[in-house]
Amino acid sequence: MRLPFISLLSKNVGHTRKMIRMCYCMVLAVVQLSALSSQLSSARAETFKNPIIAEDAPDPSIIKGSDGYYYLFSTAERVFRSTDMVNWQYLRQVFDGGKRPTFVEGVKAYWAPCVTKQDGRYVLYFALSKWGGEDTASIGVATATKPEGPYTIAGEEGKLFTSKEIGVQNSIDPNYIEDGGKKYIVWGSWHGIWLIELTEDGLAVKNVRRKRQIAGTRFEAPYIYKRGKYYYLFCSIGACCEGARSTYETVVGRATSLFGPYFAKNGGRMLDNDCTIFLTSNEPCIAPGHNSRIIEDEDGRTWMTYHGYLRSDPGRGRVAWMDEVKWGEDGWPYIDGTGASATETPAPVVSR
Repeated sequence: MRLPFISLLSKNVGHTRKMIRMCYCMVLAVVQLSALSSQLSSARAETFKNPIIAEDAPDPSIIKGSDGYYYLFSTAERVFRSTDMVNWQYLRQVFDGGKRPTFVEGVKAYWAPCVTKQDGRYVLYFALSKWGGEDTASIGVATATKPEGPYTIAGEEGKLFTSKEIGVQNSIDPNYIEDGGKKYIVWGSWHGIWLIELTEDGLAVKNVRRKRQIAGTRFEAPYIYKRGKYYYLFCSIGACCEGARSTYETVVGRATSLFGPYFAKNGGRMLDNDCTIFLTSNEPCIAPGHNSRIIEDEDGRTWMTYHGYLRSDPGRGRVAWMDEVKWGEDGWPYIDGTGASATETPAPVVSR
């Protein structure tokens, strides 16, 4: 016969052994997960093949966060993350259940984001518009402490300006640039490309009457990149969103001042709707356009992301592509073949 206290001791010892085994398994799982996470963080693609995001991710905007990850924002308020600009993982929606901008009635999601880092925080500019709603099209702004968000709209509404307030019809497609210690927004779609100074915090327009037109009515989706003594103005022309029938192209001009005048390679002015073709449709990609900012890798090579339709499957929507931007001896940018790369290509050299 087993004495009661011996029976109780036996049960306690068995329970203790079981708990030790459970703790060991948990620690082992954490160690393995940490090792896997470390491997994923250190893994870098040596080559890649377009598209880099093979699902609808139009109007891409890329930034490298202070945590070393790359973040890609797209129309429809989606955020993706990558360690190498090649392999992307969907993370979240920008506002993630928080208060959304509603200053354009009936609009459920923003278009054409531009994410920036200013004064230790992340500032996101975006367009609110209905298709064909040129009179009500507007630009908004939100902020976050982390690049992936969630973002909080600035002020009560998150509004930077409306088409009516700024006096420019179809005011969409914002992009941000700093120059000479000042902050600016460049924007526009088929009613001129415009530039205006922002306040020091980047959350408001300094003076709505002091806007400058820098390109004509043929363009939308502007982006300005400073390299050496030149400012390069990239824009898109043509039809963006008609699937296989789309005619979108990316074009460029350059100037020696942020305010222009911007000239095409042939000497014509972008204010007069002249431009130089930079990216056009080819066998893999239809309608390449609305490019993101140019990012320099650790080897000094420069890279651009943009959207376009897969010729083999246009029903996927405007997927995300990436190619190296090269620079001629005359200082003009180009992409090999003037279209999306179709074969395995050396990847950007980056680290985290």
